[in-house]
Amino acid sequence: MFNLVFLYVPILVLLVFSFNASRLAATWQGFSWQWYGQLIQDRALHAATWNSLVVAAMSTMVATALGIPAAMGLERLARRSQHLLGSMFLLPLVIPEVMMGVSFLLFFVMMGMPLGLTTVLLGHVAFNLPIVILIVRAKLRKLDLRLQEAAADLGASPLQVFRLVTLPLLRPAIFGAVLMAFTVSLDDFIVTFFVAGPGATTLPLKVYSMIKSGVSPEINALSALLVFLSMGLVAFSLLLQRR
Repeated sequence: MFNLVFLYVPILVLLVFSFNASRLAATWQGFSWQWYGQLIQDRALHAATWNSLVVAAMSTMVATALGIPAAMGLERLARRSQHLLGSMFLLPLVIPEVMMGVSFLLFFVMMGMPLGLTTVLLGHVAFNLPIVILIVRAKLRKLDLRLQEAAADLGASPLQVFRLVTLPLLRPAIFGAVLMAFTVSLDDFIVTFFVAGPGATTLPLKVYSMIKSGVSPEINALSALLVFLSMGLVAFSLLLQRR
């Protein structure tokens, strides 16, 4: 019980003070919607939100397109090869994000790539790919292989087996992986901070620039919206995986 209080009381305080009428973030002076109104009128914030949505959507699509065949290929390898290659694919989830951001920055500089939304997209694909592989592999291990064998015995080609049997069975895991990857990409700050260039400001970077002059109620309102969005996507992802 104490752990739940420790985790969620700060979030509850943030949500309450997002409706604070005072300009001082820690002083309550009454209920007000004015900070949410300011968010709607902030064009710079709109641009940062659009960048985040584009990067999150594109990186999720690319990671999903690469992760599904990678997961299926890993499951068909020998056990020793599975452990070796599986560990290599999951390495971006284990190493510190600072190290990952610095390594991407050095790589892009060495390749002569200008920093911008493209480099942010590539960085997000790198940590979204292991998420997709991990979730899809977990579902693959629970599939009944006899269904695929029966389809093949009935004359279905390998492509038809995948399209008509394997893919429908994997659909809940794929939807869960998509939502989880999208949420992680939308919230990422550290990797984006290192690889973003001019005109590639995402929502987390915008929030960081806003808090340099102090935490205002507008930031509380924005953070409250991000909390609801992230928790909603994660909850939906877990629901799809359970189904």
